[in-house]
Amino acid sequence: MCRLLETIRYENGRFYNLKYHRQRMSHARKMLFHLSDETDLDKILLKAAKEQFPDESNGLFKCRVIYDSRILEIRFLPCVLPQIRSLRLVKSDDIDYTFKYENRSSLNRLFALRGAADDILIVKNGLITDTSFCNVLFFNEKQWLTPEQPLLKGTRRAALLEQEQVETAVIRADDLHHFTKVRLINAIIRFDDRLDIAMERIH
Repeated sequence: MCRLLETIRYENGRFYNLKYHRQRMSHARKMLFHLSDETDLDKILLKAAKEQFPDESNGLFKCRVIYDSRILEIRFLPCVLPQIRSLRLVKSDDIDYTFKYENRSSLNRLFALRGAADDILIVKNGLITDTSFCNVLFFNEKQWLTPEQPLLKGTRRAALLEQEQVETAVIRADDLHHFTKVRLINAIIRFDDRLDIAMERIH
């Protein structure tokens, strides 16, 4: 049975974006395991946090939830935001990461092609999708746009779309010259963390 992963931001005793993690877990369990019951994620995580941090916690942690039809493992890992300053375009028309699997071998194979860049920007069927671990937002001096067809519909991306801070668009590799910068986001990296990369640093 395939194992899936949710990575949740846990900072100073608080979990973030749980609504969107619950939605993604429920969708994956329904599509892959034909289960319609709801996992009480909030209660389970609060219990795990109290066991891990009996005297409360300070700082930023990555909470990793491994699951299939049920939750298998919860781990808290100290977290430091990454420094990504350059990207390399890598093409793969057969990459599929619709669900957030624990096994990232297909992404790791593409990541190995980054050369001197810090990460990759994956192009599938001519369309910009994601980096190896982040959704992407592009700024055209007027608005932030995110690819309509990412490899993975991230929880941070879902929140920003619902809050109308970003809009979706079909973004082709040939369209990159229309933008001035790209911003990386994921469950840990927030919009306001401003992990930005100038377009000239995409090779």
